[in-house]
Amino acid sequence: MPARPVTPGGRVRNMTEPNQRGPLRAGILVTGTEVLTATIQDRNGPWLSEQLTSLGVELAEIVVVADHREDLRNVLEHMRAVGIDLIITTGGLGPTADDLTAEVVAEFTGRELELDRGMERKIQQILSRFAASTAMTVSAEGVNAANRKQAMVPRGATALDPVGTAPGLVVPGPDGQLVLVLPGPPRELKPMWSSALELPQVKEVLARATPLHSYRLRMFGTPESELAMELRGIEADGGTLDDLEITTCLRKGEVEIDVRYRDGAEAAADALRDELQSRFPRSLYSLDGTTIDEVVAGLLQEHRLGLAESCSAGLLAARIADIPGSSDYFAGGAVTYSDRSKSGLLGVDPDLLSRYGAVSDEVAEAMAIGALERFEADVAVSVTGIAGPGGGTEEKPVGLVCFNARTAGGESRAVSPVIPGGRRDVRERSALVGMHLLRRLLGG
Repeated sequence: MPARPVTPGGRVRNMTEPNQRGPLRAGILVTGTEVLTATIQDRNGPWLSEQLTSLGVELAEIVVVADHREDLRNVLEHMRAVGIDLIITTGGLGPTADDLTAEVVAEFTGRELELDRGMERKIQQILSRFAASTAMTVSAEGVNAANRKQAMVPRGATALDPVGTAPGLVVPGPDGQLVLVLPGPPRELKPMWSSALELPQVKEVLARATPLHSYRLRMFGTPESELAMELRGIEADGGTLDDLEITTCLRKGEVEIDVRYRDGAEAAADALRDELQSRFPRSLYSLDGTTIDEVVAGLLQEHRLGLAESCSAGLLAARIADIPGSSDYFAGGAVTYSDRSKSGLLGVDPDLLSRYGAVSDEVAEAMAIGALERFEADVAVSVTGIAGPGGGTEEKPVGLVCFNARTAGGESRAVSPVIPGGRRDVRERSALVGMHLLRRLLGG
């Protein structure tokens, strides 16, 4: 993973670990043809990533492979070659012929598979209880074969009691790695992960991890390319970024900046946050990961909000109402898609609609004023635009959205951007722009 140059949309700087060994690194191998073909979504990789980060472990990669012996072995060999300390596999522990993980891990670690009689009895009891509870008639021969397959454990490995029917495994690797073999279903994997953390051999590996700290910044209105340029500028001006890992991501119209660092780099991390705040005073709105919805919720305390929406069709109201306690300040909203509803529900003058059109600064202002009056509010936001794919003209292209945010005292903010993307993008980003316009109006 290169430390240079700074690029948008990814990890832009590697951390330097104080000790020579480097940070404890993990790799996750997700097995299953159904996951690779997107028939089933992988939920284990992201969840395990969070768990590892909280323990100070650096996740190097998540690899998804089909249920093919050669593919499984190739990924395991690759992880050993790049110096992965903790290899975690998920899936492939069932009783069928394509469940190959335990067998391949045994080959990889150079260990013979042995029948664990105690585990065989545990699986037998689980299957017997299941059959009795479901009134199923099962083949004794089939059950015994399944028992034997799932109870085969690599010599010298530790078996983890099954949560479903598949036991997990903790297997010492060939070059000092530790291989943790977990089942695929999340409901089985999660409690088994907790059990694995209590084992001495797992604790011994994790003891080598050093604390990993992080914070998240959120920006709106600054492109990733400009942020990348400023990060280069910070370094050129003498800023120290070598001990920080900086990841930028454009997510739903906002830029997220994740900064991770280990003990000894606190000063550099704080200095970076201060520097970004000074360089982006308008667009950097969250210094601690707080979302725009949460920021606006805080700003709306002691206010009464009314909304008037056209193209967003209630998406802005949904974001406002999604925060617990919003009933304290959200008076209501009107979805006025037609000209007639704009006039009838919000009191927009028909002559105004005829002269300027529904998508105009003038109508947006009238809609906001109508929302203030109809909902007896002291702050209001209006949205009216052309979501597409049709309806655009040279003067008013698809994506043009007019916003107006104002207070009962007459203070207002208005913007009319052309929002890129398809119909869904325009509608969802319209709600986002409405939230940020409200934030700026209220001084956030």
